[in-house]
Amino acid sequence: MNEAVVVKQQEILEHALSTDPKTQKALQKLIRQVILEARAKVVNSIQFQNGDPRRSRQAVRTSVYKQILGANINIYNSKRRHGTQNYTPPRTLRPGQRGGNRRPQSQRTIDLQSYAPEDRGFILRFVNDGTNDRVVPFTPHEDRKPSKWNKHPNTGNRGRIGGTNFFGLAGERAMTMAADTLADLIDAEFEKIMSNN
Repeated sequence: MNEAVVVKQQEILEHALSTDPKTQKALQKLIRQVILEARAKVVNSIQFQNGDPRRSRQAVRTSVYKQILGANINIYNSKRRHGTQNYTPPRTLRPGQRGGNRRPQSQRTIDLQSYAPEDRGFILRFVNDGTNDRVVPFTPHEDRKPSKWNKHPNTGNRGRIGGTNFFGLAGERAMTMAADTLADLIDAEFEKIMSNN
C-alpha cells in the first residue's frame, strides 16, 4: 500500500472521529432523533385515570448535551416558565344543586391549576415517586373537639400517593431501544462518510 493511500485512509478515519465538527454535528442530529422517539414512547406509556385533561405528559423533557455526545429524558422542572393556562375542573353538580365545596378557592389553588402543561413535571414526580401522608391544617374552631374517633379535629388527612415508578420502567425500556437504534444509525452514517471519501 503506497504512502498516499495510507494518508488518505488516515484522513478518512480522522474525519469519522466524533471530534470532527461536521461528524459531531451529524451525530448530535442522530442523537436528537432517537431521543425524541424515546420520549414519545415514554409519553405514550403514561396513563392517568382522568385522561390527563391538563396534559401533564407534555412535561417529559429531553436534553441533548453539547460538550459530550449524549442525551437524557427527564421530568425535572424546566429552567423557564411556559406561561399560564386557565383551567377550571369540571363540575358534576347541576346549577342550583346543593353539595360540593362552596368555599372560594385560595390563590394557591388557582396558582396550582394555572400551570402550563410543560411546567407540570411536579405532578409526574408525585405519580412516579409517591408522597408522604398529606395533612392540611384547619383554622381552629371551638365546635371541633378531640374525640376517640378524631384525635386531631383541626387537621384534615388527605392521604398519600403511592409511587408507581412508571418513569423509571418506561424510560429504561425507551433508552435501551434508543441506544440500539443509535448504534445502527451511527454505523450507517460512518459507512456513508467512508463511501464519500
